[in-house]
Amino acid sequence: MAFTTRPELRGTFGGVASTHWLASQAGMRMLELDGTAADAAVAAGFTLQVVEPHLNGPGGEVPILHHAHGDARPTVICGQGTAPARATVAAFRELGLDLVPGTGLLAAVVPGAFDAWLRLLRDHGTLSLATVLAPAIRYAADGHPLLPGAANAIAGLAQRFREDWPTSAAVFLPRDRPPEANEGFRNPALAATYRRILDEAEAASGDRVEQIEAARRTWARGFVAEAIDRFCRTQRVRDTSGRCHGGFLTGDDMARWQAGVEAPVVHEHAGYTVCKPGPWSQGPVLLQQLALLDGLDLAGMDPAGPAFVHTVTEAAKLALADREAFYGDPAFADVPIATLLSDDHAAQRRALIGEHASTELRPGTIPGQGTDDPVPVQAPDTAGEGAPGTGEPTVQDKPGDTCHVDAVDRWGNAVSATPSGGWLQASPVIPELGFPLNTRAQMFWLAEDHPNALAPGKRPRTTLSASIAVRDGQAALAWGTPGGDYQDQWALTFWLRHVHHGLNLQEAIDAPMFCTDHAPASFYPRRAQPGSLNVEARFAETTLAELRERGHGVRIRDAWSLGRLAAAGLTDGQVRAAAHPRMMQGYAVAR
Repeated sequence: MAFTTRPELRGTFGGVASTHWLASQAGMRMLELDGTAADAAVAAGFTLQVVEPHLNGPGGEVPILHHAHGDARPTVICGQGTAPARATVAAFRELGLDLVPGTGLLAAVVPGAFDAWLRLLRDHGTLSLATVLAPAIRYAADGHPLLPGAANAIAGLAQRFREDWPTSAAVFLPRDRPPEANEGFRNPALAATYRRILDEAEAASGDRVEQIEAARRTWARGFVAEAIDRFCRTQRVRDTSGRCHGGFLTGDDMARWQAGVEAPVVHEHAGYTVCKPGPWSQGPVLLQQLALLDGLDLAGMDPAGPAFVHTVTEAAKLALADREAFYGDPAFADVPIATLLSDDHAAQRRALIGEHASTELRPGTIPGQGTDDPVPVQAPDTAGEGAPGTGEPTVQDKPGDTCHVDAVDRWGNAVSATPSGGWLQASPVIPELGFPLNTRAQMFWLAEDHPNALAPGKRPRTTLSASIAVRDGQAALAWGTPGGDYQDQWALTFWLRHVHHGLNLQEAIDAPMFCTDHAPASFYPRRAQPGSLNVEARFAETTLAELRERGHGVRIRDAWSLGRLAAAGLTDGQVRAAAHPRMMQGYAVAR
């Protein structure tokens, strides 16, 4: 038996795995109350907003996959909000901007997480809104031990909070100083927001479903939307452009949007149906990588050896290049997803994988589709450098962070979700609500002919992605990871090591990880580092030497710094769950 940092958990009742132990415990509490995987995921999701405020918040977004036992495939609940009606390419050009700023109010889209979580609760849960919100409200009101990563993030932003974002200082510098790691931390304003939503819902009806619907209305048309509208209209805040701007988001934008339900994009692989959100996310990148790797002898490669790392990395480069050229909101852009996942396209692209690392961005060619210029605007390397809160919410030098949660129950239902956005680095806190807005619009390109061009009512092509693999009507595995552009690289490597090399869930999570920054980043200032290869220091020196010989720009990262995977699934009637040890906060619970 190989040593792992913790066991792969097994049981028969249910399991929850997430990026924070308190969220996993909150989810498991719902299962113990006879709740479903949906109830567990919702409770965990709201708890993550409180205990990981540097990685997500109520003003953020979430893609959710839900699989009902016996169904052929899951459904996708899209919690990615849309661009405001006044957010146009011309409007940003008039402000003298070539890129959407990475912080502040201009980059806010409709916050989608709240409505998506409640739609999941309404349609697939059994517990009351009060029950699933109770852990989050308790931790916000009474306090929780502040994560070291959150304490570091607040300390790094303290000057900005004091000078530019005083409403954030009021929440995150409560004693006029950054809180220390593991210090008890409270957010009374956020607790009051959720208590008021709950009070209004319970006053509207005694019926569970009607209470959930009332809460959705309060969020989209009531005091929450009014506070967001007022803040964006009346405040001008400094962002990564170096200038002060207000926001485009209005109460009307909030009222017009609700979380949608759609079919997943799928690919058959190794006897499983692997299911992902559509091309408004980067989810199909994982499926394209699987298509490229189909037919290759992955099982014959050492899962930590140079051939495996090289092959998987080169496949990632090709899939990410297609992402840049073709992906966008399919309600606005004709995304040729069937062609991108076809055998013919994969065969053409697979032929480009050689013995040496590519340093070129090489999207495929599909006549009449996509864009000839996948990078319409390239920011200077120095753009936004050093600006607090720029881009994705990295934790000091640890790249790739957001949140993730997976849940399975004893009836065979499963949920995978990756909440993010609205983190404390992004934008100033709205004082009446206790949370900031998201900056997801920074993922749009300000080029009208690009599939991911900014347009009112359009979803930005997010990095957020979740995964469920189905076999014989059973959710064999729900899994995912934080990590921005790395999400569908790390999730793929985990999957390949589990399926093709026989590693159990914890072994596959613990194994040394790698990823590339070859493609343009999805976050401001949209930099690319062609040919780069990030590897954890635990790889053998012989492996690193061969990767360098193959032309990879190898960069050694800390031994336990890449990938924050969580996973939960069902096999032969048994629940299995595992979570990452990196950053010492992810946890799985199962029995």
